[in-house]
Order: sequence, then C-alpha cells, then structure tokens
Amino acid sequence: MREIQFRQALGEAMSEEMRKDEKVFLMGEEVAEYNGAYKVSQGMLDEFGPDRVIDTPIAELGFGGLGVGAAMNGLRPIVEFMTFNFSLVAIDQVINGAAKMMSMSGGQFNVPIVFRGPTGNAGMLSSQHSQNFENWYANTPGLKVVVPSNPYDAKGLLKTSIRDNDPVIFMESELMYGDKGEVPEEEYLIPIGEAKLVKEGSDVTLVSFGKMMKVANEAAAEMEKEGVSAEVIDLRTVRPIDYAAIVESVKKTNRLVVVEEAWPLSSIATEISHHIQRYAFDFLDAPVHKVNNRDLPLPYAPTLIEEILPNVKRTVEAINAVCYR
Repeated sequence: MREIQFRQALGEAMSEEMRKDEKVFLMGEEVAEYNGAYKVSQGMLDEFGPDRVIDTPIAELGFGGLGVGAAMNGLRPIVEFMTFNFSLVAIDQVINGAAKMMSMSGGQFNVPIVFRGPTGNAGMLSSQHSQNFENWYANTPGLKVVVPSNPYDAKGLLKTSIRDNDPVIFMESELMYGDKGEVPEEEYLIPIGEAKLVKEGSDVTLVSFGKMMKVANEAAAEMEKEGVSAEVIDLRTVRPIDYAAIVESVKKTNRLVVVEEAWPLSSIATEISHHIQRYAFDFLDAPVHKVNNRDLPLPYAPTLIEEILPNVKRTVEAINAVCYR
C-alpha cells in the first residue's frame, strides 16, 4: 500500500478507466489546460489529448446536456462540475434527461454518465458556494449517489461508477482533496450501495458519510475516553442506502445518531431516522438523534460557519442524549 492524496486517487481512477475503455472521456471547466480546478485531472491532457480531456465553456446546462447525449450514443462521459452548486444550472439535464431517459425510452437508452465534483462547505465561500445537494439527487429515481470519505473508497467507487450503465452523481469535498490515505497499487472496485463498518462498538451506532466522517470518528474517539463505545458506519453511498447495515448495528447497540452536512428538512438523516423507527423500533432504547447543519444559509465568517455546521461538540451532545448521560 502507498499513501496518496484524495485528488490523486480520483485521477488514477479516471486514467485507469480511460486506458481500459476508449469510450470514456472527461469534460468540464478547466479540466484540461489547467489540470483541473483542484488538480484532480493533473497530467490527463498530456496522456489522452484534447479529444478525451475537454475544456468546456462556463455553461453547465450546455455541457451537461452534451454529456447526456454522448452517453445515449454509446460513450461514457465523466462530467466535472467545478462545484455542485453550479450543477443547479444543469439540473434539467441531470434530472429530466439522464435520470429519466431509461424509463421514458422504454428501456431503449442507457445513460452511462458520471457527474462529479465537490459538494458542501469549503471554508469562507458564503452561502451560494457552500451547499449540499446529496439529498436532492438521492430523491430522484434513476440516479445513484456516491459520497466517499477517503482516498481508498474514492478510487474504488469512482471506477465502479464509470463502469455503471446508469447515471451516477459522485460527490467529493474541496476540503478533502489534499487528504492522504493508503491505496493499493493493484486494481480494485468497491460496489455501490455497500456501507463500511469503520469501528465496532456496543453502546451507540454513529452513521455518516463524506467529510462528516471526520466529525463522526472524532466524536467516537471522545466518547471512548468517557467509556462509551460507539460503532461507526460510513454509508459511502446515499442512493442506494445500505439500510441493512444500519439496522443490524442498531439491533446490537440499541441507539442511533446520524451526522450529515445538510439542512435538516428532508435530509438523508431524516430518511434514515424514519427507516430505523419503522424497521428497528423494538430494538431502540432511545429516540434517534440527528446532527445536521442549522437551518440557515451558510455565512462567510469562519466563527459562524463553525456554529452552523455539524461538529464534534454537537455530535458528542447527541450521543450523550441517546445514552441518557
């Protein structure tokens, strides 16, 4: 195993798949000449040339639609949004095009496309550039939504997503691109829809995904010092959600806290809470708690950002609440 950055893991996944399959190509703003806004596509233009690593205008609706059309005609596009905040401009192509095409064509057209880019807060970018839309896309039949939390998962899940015959929303984080983790030299794939048991525990189940896994892991470590054993689960994908993994854990721990960087209404945490109340109610010794963003647009000031986003303090408070401490 070698240690590489999150951005390198993503770049390796795309490059390996492009070497294997000439139908795979990358397009987006600054992906070619600039090597990507976050240097995820470093060196790819030199290797694959401008026909397969394509700089686009600042026109998400246009190149999003171009990607959908290319996928319908047998190619496998990777469309990079500089941030998923900008995907709102292309949402008609993603939701009414890519997600619905298989159904509306009576099964005649697959749309093997990956829409990828950063999501959520990246520090002092204010409200229009700091939003989470995982739950928006996860609410759409026809889409798969992947949100990795580390370089190993990022590479394996992105390779799987590129090979998938359906549209995949692949969400990263600007704050994680420099994170390092162990990634093997040999090829591997990670199935979409399988959660990962990060840490075994007996007193409470802690569920999260994406960069909020850092908060969950730190909170679990803090509770360990106080004698509370937290079992930590990384969802990795939020459509489909691995409900079975959560239910099995709750049957053991009898308590659940979900941590998510998103507004509370109609969030992934809300859906998980409902599911566990419905299918594991008899095993619960306390109400399910969720830790979300506060219900406000994210401000610019770092002190206010810290107050609004889920953090270790709020997560520890939620764990203490379900453990009646």
